[in-house]
Amino acid sequence: MTIGLDKAAKDTCILQIKAASKTMALTQVSSNKCCGGFQKVFEHDSSELKCRMKFGIYLPPKAESSKCPVLYWLSGLTCTEQNFITKAGCQQAASEHGLIIVAPDTSPRGCNIEGEDESWDFGTGAGFYVNATNEPWKTNYRMYAYVTEELPRLINSHFPADPEKMSISGHSMGGHGALICALKNPGKYKSVSAFAPICNPMECPWGQKAFGGYLGSDKTAWEAYDATVLAGSYSGPQLDILIDQGRDDQFLSARQLLPDTLIAACTDKKIPVVFRLQQGYDHSYFFIFSFINDHIKHHSKYLNA
Repeated sequence: MTIGLDKAAKDTCILQIKAASKTMALTQVSSNKCCGGFQKVFEHDSSELKCRMKFGIYLPPKAESSKCPVLYWLSGLTCTEQNFITKAGCQQAASEHGLIIVAPDTSPRGCNIEGEDESWDFGTGAGFYVNATNEPWKTNYRMYAYVTEELPRLINSHFPADPEKMSISGHSMGGHGALICALKNPGKYKSVSAFAPICNPMECPWGQKAFGGYLGSDKTAWEAYDATVLAGSYSGPQLDILIDQGRDDQFLSARQLLPDTLIAACTDKKIPVVFRLQQGYDHSYFFIFSFINDHIKHHSKYLNA
């Protein structure tokens, strides 16, 4: 509103409105009818990540007539927004339970940072859902702020999403992301679940490489993004956690995931955890496909309460 402003102030206000509108603008990349609803992909200019970002969104049939709860899914290392929406088979259960599912990309893309494409577990495709504080990453690698703040604002302003009903889930690096988002924001998410999450990144090679690169050498700064540490100091409302882990997961045996440390921390704090060790399953999307319906039911219990 520009009433009462002089011309210069009006021009400034109009420019600010246009800039905000451009930031929030969405471009549809694809749309496919699926299970009575639509699986879509959009892209937009991210203010947090300073680059063009994509996300997948499933809109169930219920979204045509009313607002729906939202389940955010965070994918793992090397993934884009495509892996989950094409491999997990989430849409049937999401349709039945009336849930919107949002699956963002896993890192900024094309930022022309030296070294961003040198390894599969750091840089592109490996944002680790932290806000980087180290150069040259801190300008773009702010996936924590993107996932917890910018993306929900975008979804709530463009889609029939109920802003009071959000949950979060993810796989591997994304399981780590889901757990820390829930534990760092008591009450923000109605429920949380994870497939083969990196539970104690401060103590595993993946986490040490990522945290050292993005956050620096001071390990006290790492504690803000470690689910085991966060569980040990959690004092928010009850948060029921569901975790599925494949017994034959090669990264479990390589001590990259460390679920035992998280379970111990949650037990000490009396945080309810259902931990299911699934015989014969590995780290792949075949594993996720096998149990995704259970996770959607877990979230629906809280989101549709």
